[in-house]
Amino acid sequence: MRSQLEVPDTSPSDSPELLAGQRNHITPQPQLDVRQSCPSSQRVSALLAGGVLAACMAVNAVGQESGICEARAEALLSRMTLEEKIGQMTQADMNAVKDKSDIQKYCLGSMLSGGDSDPPDITAQGWRKACEEYQSWALKTRLKIPLLYGIDAVHGHNNVNGAVIFPHNIGLGATRDPALVEEAARITALEVAGTGMHWGFAPCVAVARDICWGRTYESFGEDPALVAELGAAAVRGFQRPLPQGNAVMACAKHFLADGGTQGGVDQGNAVSDEATLRRVHLPPYVSTVNAGVKSIMVSYSSWNGQKMCGNKHLLTAVLKGELGFKGILISDWAAIDQLSGDYKTDVERSINAGLDMVMIPNGPGQKNNYIEFITLLGQLVAERKVPQSRIDDAALRILRVKHEVGLFEHPYADRTLTEAVGSPEHRKVARECVRESLVVLKNAERALPLSRKLKHLVVVGQAADDLGMQCGGWTISWQGQPGEVMRGGTTVLAAVRQEVSSGAKVTFSPDGNNTQGADAVLVVVGERPYAEGNGDRRDLRLSAADVALVERAKQSGAPVVTVLFSGRPLVLGPALDASQAFVAAWLPGTEGQGVTDVLFGDCKPTGKLPRSWPRTNEQVAGASGKAGDQDPLFPFGFGLGYPAGGQGQMARVAR
Repeated sequence: MRSQLEVPDTSPSDSPELLAGQRNHITPQPQLDVRQSCPSSQRVSALLAGGVLAACMAVNAVGQESGICEARAEALLSRMTLEEKIGQMTQADMNAVKDKSDIQKYCLGSMLSGGDSDPPDITAQGWRKACEEYQSWALKTRLKIPLLYGIDAVHGHNNVNGAVIFPHNIGLGATRDPALVEEAARITALEVAGTGMHWGFAPCVAVARDICWGRTYESFGEDPALVAELGAAAVRGFQRPLPQGNAVMACAKHFLADGGTQGGVDQGNAVSDEATLRRVHLPPYVSTVNAGVKSIMVSYSSWNGQKMCGNKHLLTAVLKGELGFKGILISDWAAIDQLSGDYKTDVERSINAGLDMVMIPNGPGQKNNYIEFITLLGQLVAERKVPQSRIDDAALRILRVKHEVGLFEHPYADRTLTEAVGSPEHRKVARECVRESLVVLKNAERALPLSRKLKHLVVVGQAADDLGMQCGGWTISWQGQPGEVMRGGTTVLAAVRQEVSSGAKVTFSPDGNNTQGADAVLVVVGERPYAEGNGDRRDLRLSAADVALVERAKQSGAPVVTVLFSGRPLVLGPALDASQAFVAAWLPGTEGQGVTDVLFGDCKPTGKLPRSWPRTNEQVAGASGKAGDQDPLFPFGFGLGYPAGGQGQMARVAR
């Protein structure tokens, strides 16, 4: 059933203080000419109209067939032993399964690759081969129930060398473009399916309230309504039927209030009354459940001191009851281990609270491994501490979604999708996402757009030629790393060299010591890659080295345009004053041409801040939501456009 809860309108109100270019709310857009060379959000919406219609038709078909899937799942459940049902509730990590025959022996229902769990060959072909080998073992079981293979595809299929990497969610939040977010998720699903997987652990629909949290970039923004709108769009994109008629499962995460912990501490404690919890953090789950999301990942975090994995009220009464969620509730990586000091008690509490599947990183010989989980859950049923009805409900949910995504009919990858991973068509969508995500924070003296006719452009900062910094965390490795992390991407420096005229000189000066004779200086600075845990920071000032780089560029006497790669707003300090123009590029991914499309004026900037931008580091702690009364440097929804005529001051001077 659909939830009776309404998504509240918590967007900051329009006010005279916000610039005329501000776009606070997501509004329907008219269809325009899709043939224009630089599609705006409206044109992308028009371009996707046929796909949306197909998706709607598919939803109707799924609705008509839901009874069939239910009947097939129930019939299969009736033939299963207790051990087979518990096996379906078990998700083991690739690195934990040393003996692949365990998949058959224990009837494992699911496997995953965590952030750093990879096969030796991480190309699309290598991933497909590995996943299909695991699948072959599942199909040797008595009932031949296929394996659900999941992965954190959080900004593209980001563990695959050669895949297209999209902007992280904070950048997609700046686009305010549900149709584009849906298409980005659709492309990600195609690439996930091309590697033999059927489950992407995305979208993250956290409402991040404190930018000290290291997962802020995984959130679409600070506003519940914005996150709800874009989260539902991502679910529709992920779960749209594939060419063969099967589908990839989306996973809304992390339920609930992972973005609301005190101090922005990862896996921390959110403190609030239930009314506030529902008003701020529940709306994205209302919208994604209504969009048909087939799985939800439960957070590590706590609410008022109680771990989410053991919160029966929220998991069963609210999520499965009020919201009518019919899919799978899965734990995060070894999350149930945090409930108590006794693993058997952890299993009992989490399954009785409503978890349907448990994610287990450990294998035989390690503490709290998947064989131990299976054994203990069987004992708990025999001891009547976990009802048989709870096991049946969990197994039925798992079987039902496997039928709904066509896993029984299509357990292996479509080879044509494998070949399309990282294709030019997929990269075009990512490039458009980058264009729409850029937020121009400053443009003094009409410094932007740059002209291709500049005779000498100096590019400063190692980040300009560093794909790892451009992509951020969750890129090939869990925490990410600087450098040439994958093939197929284009750095900003490479994109600049493609953009300027053949007679122009482009000088790359990583340290900013070679800016003589520049007509303009483009400085690229930013955070080093990080992910959860390691990314938690109380000091969010732009690094002293980056500030010095911008100030050194200013000494050239040429106009300075600064581009910032970051997973959250940073306190800019003197770097903003030393720049004629300043652009928040977030973590744009592999398609650096999307950055230069805006810098050189092929596309006008349309991005709007998905969260307020602090003025000082003292403002950082707790800066969230409607932060206008905290005097932010830039308010939620801020974003400059280009002046009429399309040419900036530097362009005119250069001519």
